[in-house]
Amino acid sequence: MFTLLKTEGRVRRGELTCAHGTAQTPVFMNVGTQGAIKGAVSAHDLKEIGCQIELSNTYHLHLRPGDALVKEMGGLHRFMRWDGPILTDSGGFQVFSLASMRKIKEEGVTFASHIDGRRIFMGPEESMQIQSNLGSDIAMAFDECVENPAPYEYVKQSCERTLRWLERCKKEHDRLNQQPDVVNPRQMLFGINQGGIVPALRVWHMKEIAALNCDGYAIGGLAVGEPAETMYEIIDAVEPHMPKDKPRYLMGVGTPVNILEGVARGVDMFDCVLPARNARHGKLYTWEGALNIKNEKYKRDERPIDPTCHCPVCQSFSRAYLRHLFVAGEMLAMRLAVLHNLYFYNDLMEKIRLALDEGRFEEFYRVYREKLGAKI
Repeated sequence: MFTLLKTEGRVRRGELTCAHGTAQTPVFMNVGTQGAIKGAVSAHDLKEIGCQIELSNTYHLHLRPGDALVKEMGGLHRFMRWDGPILTDSGGFQVFSLASMRKIKEEGVTFASHIDGRRIFMGPEESMQIQSNLGSDIAMAFDECVENPAPYEYVKQSCERTLRWLERCKKEHDRLNQQPDVVNPRQMLFGINQGGIVPALRVWHMKEIAALNCDGYAIGGLAVGEPAETMYEIIDAVEPHMPKDKPRYLMGVGTPVNILEGVARGVDMFDCVLPARNARHGKLYTWEGALNIKNEKYKRDERPIDPTCHCPVCQSFSRAYLRHLFVAGEMLAMRLAVLHNLYFYNDLMEKIRLALDEGRFEEFYRVYREKLGAKI
C-alpha cells in the first residue's frame, strides 16, 4: 500500500498504491467536494493538470445526491468519470463547521442539513457505510474537530471519544469490506489524530491510534484559526510517534508555504480548498509569489499568469484577457483561474518530489520558502 522510497532528514519520498492506481508522494489532493472542482473543472481536466488523488466530501454527497444513489450508479469513480484514487473525508469537519446546528453524543452527532434543515444523525458506523457506498480508495475515520483554542477538559474528552469512534469505525469498515455487494473491497481506512493545540494530548492520542494499525494516519483539527507556527509545533510533536511505514496526511492545509513546511516535517499528503477558492476571487499563484489578476496594472499585460508555467491557461491566455474575464463577470474567468492554481499546486509537489529524488530538498526549501509567500 505505501512504500517509503527514500528520506532526506525528516522529509519523505514514497508511493501510495490504491485500488485505482499509485500516487507519488508527497502529494496534494485536489478537492472536488461534491464530485466536481468548484469553478467548472471536470475529472477530465484533472488528468490534464496533473492531479493524482481527488478528494470528495462524505457529508455533502450523503445529502445530495445521496450515497445510495452513487452506489446504484456504480460508485463515485464511475459517477464522476475519474479513474484515479479518491479519498473521502468522514464528515467530521463539516459537523464541526455546523456548531450552531449540531448535538454531539457518544453514539454520534445529530445535526441539521444546511440544505433543507432536516435532522440527520451520523456516527462512526454511518460514516463508514456512506464512504463504502461511495467506493472511495481511502475512507477517513469519523472524528470530532474542536476549535482552537478550546478548554483542556473538553479537548481531552473529545480525544478520548474520537479514539472510541475510531475503534468502531475500524470494526464497521472491516465488516463492510467483506460484504458481497461492496463497491470497493480494497478500500483503506485512515485514522485521525486530534488533541487541539495541546502537545501532550496530541502525542497520547497518536500513540493510541497508532496501536490500532490503520492503513494511514492524518493530523486533523489544524488550520482552523491557530497561528501557522502553532500548527508547525503540533506537527513537530506528533510526527515522531506516527508509524514510519504508513502514509501521513495533514488535513485541510494549506498555502504553498504551509505545504513546504509540512513536507519538511515529514508529511506525505495534503488537501485544501484554498487554491480553487482563491482562484475564483482572482488570487493566482506563481513561482515568484501570488498576484491579484483583478488589479488595474494587468489591463494591458500580454504575459501569461506565470511565464515559467506550462499549464493550459498560461500556454494560451494573457493576464490582460483573464483580468477582462473577471471584470466582465464571465464564468470562464473562474474556470481558467482554478485550472492554473491547481496545476501550480500539483506542479509544486512534482518539483518537491524531483528535489527529493535528486537529494536537494534543503536547497529547494531555502529558495522557495520566501518566494512562495510573497505578494506581487
